[in-house]
Amino acid sequence: MSVPDHDADEQIVWQGKYVVAKTRGRWEYVGRTRQIRAAVILAVEDGHILLVEQYRVPLGRNCLELPAGLIGDDEGAEDEDDLAAAGRELAEETGYRTDRLEDLGQFWSSPGMVSESFTLVRATGLTRIHDGGGTESENITVHRVPLAGLSSFVAAKRAEGCGIDVRLLLALGQNILAGE
Repeated sequence: MSVPDHDADEQIVWQGKYVVAKTRGRWEYVGRTRQIRAAVILAVEDGHILLVEQYRVPLGRNCLELPAGLIGDDEGAEDEDDLAAAGRELAEETGYRTDRLEDLGQFWSSPGMVSESFTLVRATGLTRIHDGGGTESENITVHRVPLAGLSSFVAAKRAEGCGIDVRLLLALGQNILAGE
């Protein structure tokens, strides 16, 4: 008699410094080592949304995304608060500081393949403090896009060959549901 997948033992097939590949029953999936999660920031204010664009090696091209970053990934910061990480990443990537961060819940972007979750955070009370762009190892372009022109902006980026992160569906959702 076969064991149902949910009762099967989890096996590590391969593990690198940041990613681990696992099997459980018939399933194969990946996750982050040390159960690291991410914070994804929805920064919408004054009729504009903050987006970032950066090269993503797995795609082999730039990708348009909501600002985001890992929670507790630095040595000694394993217990970092989700909202603190979101504020840090927003400032680092976009150059905007926020007066208010609101936890909108935990989500999984591709639960049939990836065990990583993210906390969605709304940022309001934005003040630009520098140009953004991320750390020395990142080359992030910041876009402050009018919500009224978001669909056209995303379509233009797609036409340029830019990948579009699935989380942008959050901002595009109303137009998609309305058939626009």
